Amino acid sequence: MYLDSLICSRLDRQGLQDLVDGGVRSATVTCGFWEDATESMDALVRWQRLIAQNSDLAGIGTSAGEIDRIASEGRVAIILGFQNSAFLQGRLGYVDLFHQMGVRVAQLTYNIQNDIGGSCYDPEDPGLTRFGEEVVAEMNRVGMVIDLSHVGNRTSLDAVRLSEKPVAVTHANCSDLVEHPRNKPAALLKELAGRGGMVGLTVYHNITRGYNASTDDWARMVARTADLIGTEHIGIGTDDNQGGDAGYLAWMRNGRWSHRPQPGASGGPGSEAAQKTDWYRGPADFEVFGPALRRAGFSDEETHGILWGNWMRFYQEVMA
Repeated sequence: MYLDSLICSRLDRQGLQDLVDGGVRSATVTCGFWEDATESMDALVRWQRLIAQNSDLAGIGTSAGEIDRIASEGRVAIILGFQNSAFLQGRLGYVDLFHQMGVRVAQLTYNIQNDIGGSCYDPEDPGLTRFGEEVVAEMNRVGMVIDLSHVGNRTSLDAVRLSEKPVAVTHANCSDLVEHPRNKPAALLKELAGRGGMVGLTVYHNITRGYNASTDDWARMVARTADLIGTEHIGIGTDDNQGGDAGYLAWMRNGRWSHRPQPGASGGPGSEAAQKTDWYRGPADFEVFGPALRRAGFSDEETHGILWGNWMRFYQEVMA
């Protein structure tokens, strides 16, 4: 069984079938980026209807126990998540409200500073705001995963240290290995791991530059990351985007806040965009990870942890 800690795919029945056929038994989906509370509720309605209409393939996972149950039935447990906190609209009470609606993962900031803190693309990161501190505490209380993937380094470190529960980076790599604003410094990842956190290493080509020519190259990056933070804190977050067109990509990068071209993660500092990863093109290719990890020196137990068990241990603690 495989667990993908972040996809931004626009799924339909075929998309759900592809996950099931690829052996993916849990995936955190992206319900929104820039949408306000009402738009975000509309998105949740769409996702919940999709799952209800295809209950033979999927169910909504709201706890580690539910995820395990759905997976044991041969279906995919969909975890509802957001890649920004725009859905809160500055209202602390909405953390609990959206949790009641099934949301279990939320990224504090996306590609620009907000009222919680700084983004990885901001030239200056002011750190976690007072509202951000309240949001972190409330997410801890209700059992919602704090995601730092696109969050600025100072804000991320503030959240790691303030949170009473482990936090996550669901889809990024280590910037000491691949320099890019979207990746995280080893020092930050070590502190996150030291408090029980998880990192979903990604295959997204622009932030895996130098390690994406083959499965063995990618597994070598995983092994080097494990040397830094420990194997038990590593999973896979592909950042897969099945079914997303150019308009969807533009919405991800620009939202409503910019009329200028926003490259997002399309290129690193002073570098060209990397070649797309041809050995991973979607859920059907998840099977390549296990053999590559074993060739890189990971034991069967460690490989199972990276593919499934490590995230499940984390969910058991954080979603409780």
